[in-house]
Amino acid sequence: MAETNPLTIYVVDDDAAIRDSLNLFLTVVGENVQTFESGDAFLGAYSPAWRGCILLDIQMPGTSGVDVQEQLLEKRCTMPIIFVTGNADVPIAVEAMHQGAFDFIQKPYHDEELMERISQAMKVHRQMQDAADQHEDIQCRIKMLTPREHEVMQHVVSGAANKVVAMDLGLSQRTVEVHRSRVMEKMGARSLAELVRMSLSISS
Repeated sequence: MAETNPLTIYVVDDDAAIRDSLNLFLTVVGENVQTFESGDAFLGAYSPAWRGCILLDIQMPGTSGVDVQEQLLEKRCTMPIIFVTGNADVPIAVEAMHQGAFDFIQKPYHDEELMERISQAMKVHRQMQDAADQHEDIQCRIKMLTPREHEVMQHVVSGAANKVVAMDLGLSQRTVEVHRSRVMEKMGARSLAELVRMSLSISS
């Protein structure tokens, strides 16, 4: 499934020199970057459609990095957050990780170290997004089923044989076989095991 929004690194830091430096470095290595001068500026622009990770200064005037994290959690944002901290902020960063932050990196840091953390965060977010896209695709396929096909599918994924399904639903075995074949086709399932996995993925 094509991404409607490219993976982007969102840099939130009140220090203009740091923002410019990170923007230049990350752009040179081929990343998409957006920078924000404050937590409020980032939150004001934030869209649930954004994909990527957030490089967030933990101590900023006004809305702090931790405040931004709290508001993003309320918005159910799934983008990984990497906090940028000074030595004195490490306990705060550790607590932020307990609240769901992906990682933190201490100043001063090496570019290679930063890129490693970002790459890990991007990989995690991509996996999460792929899983969400797959879940949405399965939901769409289920909506294509007729009520009878949905009934047959529920029986089949529970392990019932065609003969048992036919008795339970008051149908002929041949009719059940036809419905089952259509379910497999509409769901794009190549085997019963795959159909069961699809069913489990949307019920978990």
